[in-house]
Amino acid sequence: MPNQHTLAAPASISGVGLHTGVRVNLRLCPAPANTGILFRRTDLEGFVIEAQARNVARVSYATSLMKKGVLISTTEHLLSALAGLEVDNAMVEIDNLELPILDGSARPFVELITKAGIRRQRARRSFVKILRPVEVMDGMKRIVVYPADAFHITYCISFAHPLIGAQTIQFAPGSSNYAREIAPARTFGFLEELEMLRKNGLIRGGSLENAVVLDRTGVINPEGLRFPDEFCRHKLLDLIGDFSLLGHPLLGHVVAERAGHAMHAQLVSRLLREKQSWKLVSTHEIAAKPASEPTPVFAASEAT
Repeated sequence: MPNQHTLAAPASISGVGLHTGVRVNLRLCPAPANTGILFRRTDLEGFVIEAQARNVARVSYATSLMKKGVLISTTEHLLSALAGLEVDNAMVEIDNLELPILDGSARPFVELITKAGIRRQRARRSFVKILRPVEVMDGMKRIVVYPADAFHITYCISFAHPLIGAQTIQFAPGSSNYAREIAPARTFGFLEELEMLRKNGLIRGGSLENAVVLDRTGVINPEGLRFPDEFCRHKLLDLIGDFSLLGHPLLGHVVAERAGHAMHAQLVSRLLREKQSWKLVSTHEIAAKPASEPTPVFAASEAT
């Protein structure tokens, strides 16, 4: 969409934080053009934190933002829903430090945004257009963004688990339906790791109602999976949320293999440092031609 968008009306939802287990109330509100996404801690005199890469604090098991010691945790699912529905400007009011996990996916946030409605604004969007490849590697993990005429993502994962193995998914907003194909994918974890995470003060609010949990042979959730490749879809969901911290939609092809929040954040930070690798363009500067084909990717299916 060439124009910026915000919400048509406020909408609220409540739940518990995945890691804190604390009850939290969240309210989405419209915001003026060129505001971006802002988080407002209503329990801390309305302290505001911009959803920008410069405020990223921790990215181990979730993407958290911090400004002047004030924390907003587990932002990625809401940011993904806003980006996936092309909402550029919004005020997110919460009364605790962690966003609610809800069902572990972005679908409840998509439903909340749909309930509020999306309003077109007069201001035009600006895009980060990639001019040359930028890459981050860590052993067998890799994430790179290539020049492209539109936004594409290719995500590859590989887990030594009989239900996961090697999975690859591609997503392009112009030809894919975010709300139907990506948003419902839930966060996941392994039963054998849960006790360690709890000892480290994490997943205090985790349950089979808000995460897919795997034992050594399969999924222990009674309802099973929403997609055969739900694991890979959720990783892609997270990437969409994390890349929204660029502050502008991306024109480029992101290819990720065995990545995660930390590598997503590293690539965003590297892009912002390497300003010669991209330029900010308006909708008027985007050539009116079909999007280029996604860049050929490495063979994730051959990964072990």
